[in-house]
Amino acid sequence: MNVPVAPHRRSLPILSPEKIRGLKPALADVIEYRKSGLSLNWIVGCPLECGYCVRHLFDNFEMKVPRRLMSDDEAVARLTGHPYFRAHTTPIQLLNRATDPMLPIVKPHVYEVLRKLDEQGLTNHVLIITRWRVGPEDCAVLNSFTHLRLTVLVTHSNIANPAIEPVDSHIAAESLRTLHAHAERYRTLLYWRPIVPGLNDSDADIERARELSQHAHATVFTGLFFREEIASYYEAHDLPMPYDETARRKIMPEAAEQRILDAFGQGDSWGALFRKTSCGVAYAHGEADYNGHFGVPELCDICPSEQIARCRAAWVKPELSTVTQEARALGATGEVEVNDRAIVVEGLDEPPRYFLQHGFGYQCHDRAKPHHYRQHGRAPIGWKAENGTTHA
Repeated sequence: MNVPVAPHRRSLPILSPEKIRGLKPALADVIEYRKSGLSLNWIVGCPLECGYCVRHLFDNFEMKVPRRLMSDDEAVARLTGHPYFRAHTTPIQLLNRATDPMLPIVKPHVYEVLRKLDEQGLTNHVLIITRWRVGPEDCAVLNSFTHLRLTVLVTHSNIANPAIEPVDSHIAAESLRTLHAHAERYRTLLYWRPIVPGLNDSDADIERARELSQHAHATVFTGLFFREEIASYYEAHDLPMPYDETARRKIMPEAAEQRILDAFGQGDSWGALFRKTSCGVAYAHGEADYNGHFGVPELCDICPSEQIARCRAAWVKPELSTVTQEARALGATGEVEVNDRAIVVEGLDEPPRYFLQHGFGYQCHDRAKPHHYRQHGRAPIGWKAENGTTHA
């Protein structure tokens, strides 16, 4: 088979060891385990300048020109050789924290990494998140990978303030339509984010998202990460502060969510609308959620009935002895619990918790940072009570 290839472009330079040592250590570490997958970030630097970008957390927002930290070959070797990587199981994310993977000078390297992973026969989920231009020629390349379960999530917010988001949302909208029209082996999601009350949640904004959702295999909506570093940037640039306080988790007020559900609701159905990324990805591929959200049933109350059936069939409460053994091997301290909603551990930060979560297909929570009823793992800002609405 003749596999389409991206037009040849000059390879991105690789930063010198001296310059890499000057980066924040978390940025120089190319692999980070996040809830949606083991994240490979071997390219850093982005010209898009979205004011709320997580690059603020890595002190490299001013790095506008993408550069590699290592070769594509080494990046693949680092990923597949990582202690937390499991072939065919561990979800993967490419370049989701320090650049846009579909920038013209970046995407040839993304395609090369995808090719190398696909040639290994790996069937892992691979997530690519973009807000940039995607054309039919890109879709041909994305369709050429035969083993990977590939999903392209198109970030669209409709934020009109160029000081907060300089990139015209029409670019993302057109990319979404193109991706959906040409999808064969991959799937594409509308990643409707960040939704900020009073900024981009008007009736017209919601209606635009409803229209765009018809050009996606699923839609995921979510709020804003508003950390101290991002708040400092807003303050320094006289941007309107979206909230009076910052939070560790994404902020999605209860009233804002309800307006969205009211607009999308049709009888007892909300279409292919999801609160969590992995839920939307799994639905688009006709699979059960790999994050085991089925154990948190109030998350599922908007899911299509066929998706609930898939997740119910795949959801198995793991044995406490097995979980305890694995958690202890990862460094867990204190009591290990397996309840009807989640594995609950102490002494483990996010990466080993996600390793357990993806291995068992069952939520894994930190006892010190509980997930409150109906807040769906979000910040308490904008909810009626600190611990969410009381469970009936």
